[in-house]
Amino acid sequence: MDIQALSQKSSELRLHILNAALKAGKGHVPPAFSWVEIGVALFYGGHLSFRPSEPKWEGRDRFILSKGHGCLTLYAILADLGFIPKEALDSFCQPGNVLAGHPDTNIPGVEVISGSLGHGLGVSAGLALGAKLNSQSWNVVTVMGDGECQEGSVWEAAMFASHHRLDNLVAVIDRNQLGATSFTEKNLTLEPLENRWEAFGWDVVSIDGHSFEELNRVFSSIGHRTSTKPLLVLAETVKGKGVSFMESSVDWHHRLPKGDEVKDALRQLTEPNIHSGLVESMEMVHDA
Repeated sequence: MDIQALSQKSSELRLHILNAALKAGKGHVPPAFSWVEIGVALFYGGHLSFRPSEPKWEGRDRFILSKGHGCLTLYAILADLGFIPKEALDSFCQPGNVLAGHPDTNIPGVEVISGSLGHGLGVSAGLALGAKLNSQSWNVVTVMGDGECQEGSVWEAAMFASHHRLDNLVAVIDRNQLGATSFTEKNLTLEPLENRWEAFGWDVVSIDGHSFEELNRVFSSIGHRTSTKPLLVLAETVKGKGVSFMESSVDWHHRLPKGDEVKDALRQLTEPNIHSGLVESMEMVHDA
C-alpha cells in the first residue's frame, strides 16, 4: 500500500476499534489508537511475512503484542486481513466469542497470551533464539507499551537478547508517555530511554510513530539487517490518537465515550466522503 492507502486504512481501523468497544461496553480504546499506524505499517506495508489462510505457517514472522490491553487494534487488523471473520469484531468480549479483552492463542494470528505486562519481550527473545538455533529465517517483532518498560523483566530480556545477538528481533515501544492512571515520568522515570537501550546493547532508532514514511523506513530493514544487535524502535506516539478529547489524557485509559461524545469521536475519525456510510450506521447503533 502507498502512504495514502495506509492512512485511509488507519482511519478505517480506528472506526472499527471504537465501534467494537462501544458495542461491547468495554475495551481500552486510547491504548489501541496509539499504535494503529505501527500495526498498519507492519501488516499492510509488506514488512511481515504471514498467511491469513494458514496462520500457523512455519515460515511466518512472529508478531507479539506485549501491551495486550491494546488488543482491539490487533483484532481489527486480523479481521480485516481474513485471519478471523469480520463479524467476530462486532461481538468483542461477548459470551462465546473468541475475542476477549486480552489476546489469546485460540485466536488465529495470535502467537501468545498477553495482558500481564512485561512478558512480551522475554517471550519474543526466546522465540528469536529458537529460530537461530533451528536455522530458521523468520523474524520476531514485538510491540511494547512504555509503561511496561518500568518492569524489571523487560530489562532482563533486553540483556538476554543483546547477549545472544538476536538480530532477528525487533522491539517497538509505543512511547505515548502514559500509563493507566498517570504519565510515565511521574510514576517512574524512563528517560533517557534511548540511551538506556543503547547501553543494554541494542541498536536504537527514534521515530514519529504516526508517520508512515518513518515507520516504513525503519521496518524495511526487518530481515535485511547487517548489525548483529537486536533493534529497538522508539516510536513517539499519542495515546488516544485521532480523537482530541482522548489524546494524551490521563482520564481515558478505561473510559468509553457516551452520548454526544460518540458523535464527536466518529466525526473526528472520519475523512470527508470516505467513511460517511459507516459513520451514519454507527451513529444509529450508538445514538444515546
